[in-house]
Amino acid sequence: MFDNLTDRLSRTLRNISGRGRLTEDNVKETLREVRMALLEADVALPVVRDLSIA
Repeated sequence: MFDNLTDRLSRTLRNISGRGRLTEDNVKETLREVRMALLEADVALPVVRDLSIA
């Protein structure tokens, strides 16, 4: 479970760090991917929502 989460988060961060310039859409997509990875790792929905708001 943690290996999969680590892989997904690493891949997501690699994707955004490889861009020359960040746009609002890039950030939104990255946050969406992070939320999905957390939910698939069975992180509680309220926790994922709190991270999204912060």
